[in-house]
Amino acid sequence: MTEPVTVRPVTGSAELDKFIKLPWSIYRDDPAWVPPLLMDVRAVLNPRKHPLHNHITMQSFLAWRGKEPVGRIIALVNEIHNKFHDEQLGFTALFECIDDQQVADALFAAAETWLRDRGMTAVRGPMALTTNEELASPGVLIDGFDTPPSILMNHTPRYYAPLFVKAGYAKAKDLIAYWVPSQQIPERLVSSSDKLMKRNRLVIRPLDMKRFQEEVASIQQIYNTAWERNWGFVPMSSDEIAYMAKQLKPVVNPELCGMAEVDGQPIGFILALPDYNQALRHVNGRLLPTGIFKLLWHRRKINAIRVITLGLKPEFRGKGIDALLILHVFRHAEPIDMARGECSWILEDNMPMRLAIEKIGGTAYKTYRVFEKPLGS
Repeated sequence: MTEPVTVRPVTGSAELDKFIKLPWSIYRDDPAWVPPLLMDVRAVLNPRKHPLHNHITMQSFLAWRGKEPVGRIIALVNEIHNKFHDEQLGFTALFECIDDQQVADALFAAAETWLRDRGMTAVRGPMALTTNEELASPGVLIDGFDTPPSILMNHTPRYYAPLFVKAGYAKAKDLIAYWVPSQQIPERLVSSSDKLMKRNRLVIRPLDMKRFQEEVASIQQIYNTAWERNWGFVPMSSDEIAYMAKQLKPVVNPELCGMAEVDGQPIGFILALPDYNQALRHVNGRLLPTGIFKLLWHRRKINAIRVITLGLKPEFRGKGIDALLILHVFRHAEPIDMARGECSWILEDNMPMRLAIEKIGGTAYKTYRVFEKPLGS
């Protein structure tokens, strides 16, 4: 006889450790999964370390069958999101579950009750806490299961989406990941780039690491302006972007990032990283005692990038500058044998950005779905 499922709030360090390490049992037979760094997961869940806890309230839950943890979920309220969008929307995050609808339903019920008790009228997820937090991308995979995720992107089993649908959730939005293969960049784009640069009085330069703090401030200002009308957008605070910049600085290659300036004023940016997941998959979540050496060894073999984000001030859209920024990254990636990789994630209805990526040969190859459900009284 199957033991009943119970869901309880996570209490104490031992249960938190089980919460964090649960994915290792979920994905043990999935060769495409890349284990996250345990230290990164612990940091983002620690209110004393991560600034996002200044504006979110959250509760972690574990599902148990007997003494065995079989699922996890976080319920959270993001005060900045609800104030910015004028709604009472709750979120679920870091969902993981065995292939069992009973377990999933119990996790959803616990999160929904917690959110309903705090006045939320709907729930959206799963997220990686917020749309600004790059611990992992939002949503669950709909296609593209057979290839590993790029750095800071998510990977989930095929059965996750059906678990949400059977629990009464409906699609809220699809997020698209594009693959840009190693190939000759279209000549028409290369030949027209100089004309576009001159016409727009545009300069695109690498990130200036000697003025790193000033560059970060410019990126924050452009990001919050460029994305403010996007679905799910939450303004990024100075504390959050400073934290993220500190985390990414050791792995940033400034040549793979670009600042677009018109008449010397920053109007856009693009950020790309070497795909460190190619090395991290050999580390199994731990840098110590030997993981750091494995990371350094396999880092030499990284041969792809991930374009994480691109932002343009609204008045400079529709001029082809987005395609020029992407071209800048792949041109600088070519000499270091990384002129291939992923551009993600892109909202399904962000056609200008999708078309810009397709102009340089990108093909949509993964889809992540975010779900939503109304919360009755």
